[in-house]
Amino acid sequence: MKRSVMIILAFLLAVPFSQGQLWKMRRWEVEAGIGPSLFFPDIGGFSRNKNLLGFRDMNYRQTRFDINGSVRYRLTRQLNARINLAGGLLHSTDTRGSNEGRELEASTTFYEAALLGEFYFIKNKAETSYLFLKGKSRRPLITLLTSLDIYAFTGMGGFYYSVKGNDALEALGMEKGGLTAVIPGGIGVTLIYNPNLNFGIELGGRYTFTDFLDGYTSQYSEANDVYYFLNFTVIYKLKSGPHGLPRLRR
Repeated sequence: MKRSVMIILAFLLAVPFSQGQLWKMRRWEVEAGIGPSLFFPDIGGFSRNKNLLGFRDMNYRQTRFDINGSVRYRLTRQLNARINLAGGLLHSTDTRGSNEGRELEASTTFYEAALLGEFYFIKNKAETSYLFLKGKSRRPLITLLTSLDIYAFTGMGGFYYSVKGNDALEALGMEKGGLTAVIPGGIGVTLIYNPNLNFGIELGGRYTFTDFLDGYTSQYSEANDVYYFLNFTVIYKLKSGPHGLPRLRR
């Protein structure tokens, strides 16, 4: 009888603890990601008319790659702050575009730093499970649907870039690089795999305050350059120590 009472009390204490406190035990997360970078500048493209956010010009010739790393802090269960660093390549070419006769081509190397805020409008249920925290929860495929986070993000960042153009672009007196501000925004999905590890995919666009990321702007340009990242991510969660600071394992 005494043992049964102890089990019931432990269960009653574990339920509210798991629902309200488990996320606080892992406030800090580190993330690494890699994926394609999609660029929509004045060089290249097929659309002569209005082109919402560049998507109508999406093609593999304007695609390169990026890598990124992040440190995330969980302010609440649904709101995070994140510092993101990224680097990679952007590419633009008139080949097979609507201005193929210009024969312009540019490669852009970039480095980006941004401060982001994330809002989770769909939160997983696995994170509130005491058994999940202890690594004892069974994970059949159907339960993965309850282990997904879906979020939106935005923020502010800085973007350093260096442009290398072909001879045709050099002859036009191209801009060779600089520093500009960017406004990120996008959505992401995260799979809560186990108490220490998440996997995710994130699509993020950047509005820039320059029209020279490809070293060139035309007389017909009506907007600044934009680019996108489609990143596949791995996230490792750190246990929180005293005062909410990350506690490294020994």
